[in-house]
Amino acid sequence: MKMNLLKTLGTSAAIALLSGSNAFAYECIAPANPGGGWDFTCRQIANILYEIKAIDTPMQVTNMAGAGGGVAFANVATERTNDADLIVAASSATTTRLAQNAYAGMTADMVRFVGAIGADPGVIVVAKDSPFKNLGDMVAAIKADPGSVAFAGGSAVGGFDHMKPLQIMKAAGFTDITKIKYIGVDGGADAITQTIGGFTQAMTGDMSEIVGFLKSGEVRVLAVLTEERVPGFEDIPTAREQGFDVVAVNWRGLYVPKNISDEQFNTWADRLAKVAASDQWQKAMADNGLAPFTKVGGDFQGWVDGVVASTVELSKEIGVIQ
Repeated sequence: MKMNLLKTLGTSAAIALLSGSNAFAYECIAPANPGGGWDFTCRQIANILYEIKAIDTPMQVTNMAGAGGGVAFANVATERTNDADLIVAASSATTTRLAQNAYAGMTADMVRFVGAIGADPGVIVVAKDSPFKNLGDMVAAIKADPGSVAFAGGSAVGGFDHMKPLQIMKAAGFTDITKIKYIGVDGGADAITQTIGGFTQAMTGDMSEIVGFLKSGEVRVLAVLTEERVPGFEDIPTAREQGFDVVAVNWRGLYVPKNISDEQFNTWADRLAKVAASDQWQKAMADNGLAPFTKVGGDFQGWVDGVVASTVELSKEIGVIQ
């Protein structure tokens, strides 16, 4: 199975998969090269775990890039299924790719999702002179004429940014989501530029991508897609309080091997909860534009299961998967 997977993922992936054992008791795999979001998650959590004495020895961080996280996932799901000292950085991109079969036939139930402790909140944004004053205005316009509102987002069709307006319209009772217009561009900055320039009527993205434009007064945020209003941006209402039960955040979290015991799983959940409550993590979130989003243990696993199921359903409806 391993060799078939290596053929699928390619030579560079194979090199990454076969390299890098370590002598540390604990290990966090960042499924990408140094410097990205998964690397940030691993390094911050690893450092804080040791600083707050949640673990008794330092944690090794291993970068295992390839296949958008697929190489690391394959390694854990097929080679390290019982390793109770291993955690792996994950995010919304992980669950979206699993739901859309992007990891060479591997599925989300081949690991256990142990927790998330921060998130980049999803947002729906319009230009400052947009006629839409709230999310309800936009939803009503789309229901009346689906072609009248185009969304720009920094992910491809079927990606996480695309899913946000689809989830909102589904929550609003709109059934033909294939009629919702979405234009995938190269990142959030391009997406917001499209909207400010009037080429699209709205932007779907993450809070970190639009803060500068918001502070300059070039855009308005119709809704933040979190459970509660975001600290520092308390004037922006959630979708939920406007009547649309949608939470879509680019969470920062971890998964662990499938076959560790429930006791070992709960130990990692408890450790992660301690990181979330630490002063060090609060500072890391503030310094990097993250919002609080803490779900650990069975609560987080159940939430992930729901997200994956919803993503599968939406992806089938828009033809991304069969």
